[in-house]
Amino acid sequence: MSESNEPDQPSTDNKPSFLQVMMSVLAAAIGVQSAKNRERDFSQSSPMPYIVGGLIFTVLFVLSIIGVVMLVLP
Repeated sequence: MSESNEPDQPSTDNKPSFLQVMMSVLAAAIGVQSAKNRERDFSQSSPMPYIVGGLIFTVLFVLSIIGVVMLVLP
C-alpha cells in the first residue's frame, strides 16, 4: 500500500482554497499556526497565494488601525 493514498498526506497538486489561505495568513500573523497547517502550506508548489494574502491582510490591518485612531482622536 503506498503512502500517497492516505488522506492526511500533503499533496503538491492540490491548490489551497481561499479560506485556507486566509486562515493560514491570520494564524501566521498572530503566531498560532499548527504544525499540520504549516506543513500543508509549505508543501504547496507556489507561495504566491500566501504572499498576496499576507499583503492584503497587512493593508487591511494598517487601514483598520488608522481608522480606529481617527475615530478616537478628534
